[in-house]
Amino acid sequence: MPTNIEIKARLADPPKTRAIVEAISDRPPLTLHQRDTFFRCSHGRLKLREMGQGQAELIFYSRPDSAAAKQSDYEITAVADPESLLSVLSRALGVPQTVVKTRVLYLVGQTRVHLDSVDGLGDFLELEVVLRPGQDMAQGQAIAADLMDRLGIRDEDLCSTAYADMLSALAAD
Repeated sequence: MPTNIEIKARLADPPKTRAIVEAISDRPPLTLHQRDTFFRCSHGRLKLREMGQGQAELIFYSRPDSAAAKQSDYEITAVADPESLLSVLSRALGVPQTVVKTRVLYLVGQTRVHLDSVDGLGDFLELEVVLRPGQDMAQGQAIAADLMDRLGIRDEDLCSTAYADMLSALAAD
């Protein structure tokens, strides 16, 4: 199963962060419009990510709810008929939350840098250090820490939960 080291942080100054990321990125960014439908799942998280024009992926991932750089194990499969799969999984498992966001994706070395504008929540940065074969968690955490430093991300900016959980917490208030 592929593994990332991940962090998520709330952005105080999105234009400043974007300028820094653009300066260190390996290639031009890709803008993605994503709708993530989360399904009830006994362990980990299961979501259908729709990206428009019939493109979709079913994603399972497991990671701790922690603000620190953390290991995330995941599996992704392409979905040929997202509308039907959404119907079946919604009926079978239930849908606790849907997240709609615009994601600007940059690549910095082996790290995917996401600048996310999440409907109902605001602006965030995610780092996903894609571990290579033979790399351990400590190496990935060191890469994440270096990028956090370069991007001006402080420990107090870090978020411990998924966007879906943040939206659920807002709805409960």
